[in-house]
Amino acid sequence: MVNTRKLTAAAEAVADIPDGATLAVGGFGVCGIPQVLLTELSRRDSGNFEAVSNNAGLDGRGLGLLLATRQLRRIVASYVGENKEFARQYLEGELEVELTPQGTLAERLRAGGSGIGAFYTAAGVGTPVADGGMVWKYGADGSEDPADGAVISPAKETRDIAGRTQVLEYAITADIALVRAEVADTAGNLRFHETARNFNPLAAMSGRICIVEAEKVVPVGDLAPDDIHLPGIYVHRIVELTAEQAADKPIEKETTR
Repeated sequence: MVNTRKLTAAAEAVADIPDGATLAVGGFGVCGIPQVLLTELSRRDSGNFEAVSNNAGLDGRGLGLLLATRQLRRIVASYVGENKEFARQYLEGELEVELTPQGTLAERLRAGGSGIGAFYTAAGVGTPVADGGMVWKYGADGSEDPADGAVISPAKETRDIAGRTQVLEYAITADIALVRAEVADTAGNLRFHETARNFNPLAAMSGRICIVEAEKVVPVGDLAPDDIHLPGIYVHRIVELTAEQAADKPIEKETTR
């Protein structure tokens, strides 16, 4: 008998995401983004979210949907340069942004899913990442003064380890993870398609509740053990996409001769 207890519709899957939730969102650019789940979430009244993702998507794609509906108050990311609405909200003091080195962000998510509270890394030592002073949020009229409402990144703890100065980084545990997979079985075991794997397994691991949209759902046993990229223990809800939704994969930058 096929176990379908994790299967649900997209609208139902995101219906109970509360105001103020922290969201870990898979994807890299527009590759492997949970577009259907984000679209449904953008239609809801809830908001004030903190999003943790490699980047802020594009205008109208990925997290760009939640920026357009003003549902984000804070983003933790490693790259944010392709979204005009993101830039506007950040520079005008409407959005708080914590920039994190890409490998550090990946490890913070993995650590959160692995029960590791924090770790030391050499990435960022000698820069504002470790020393503090980055503008996380601008104050009134673009001010960088905390008295005007600006938020400035604090200095982080450092320690000499094996002859190298390293900085302490804390794990990220999200309330909700939103990810995209190529194949899911009904127990939640996932397989990702090539580079669309990117941040998806890490985001899934970090979420207390993980919601996945899958291009195809198969019975348990159809995925060989060595073909599983993320075990179903991390997955709580599965949304099976239609053929049209699964095929919606735009190219972020198309270069022709």
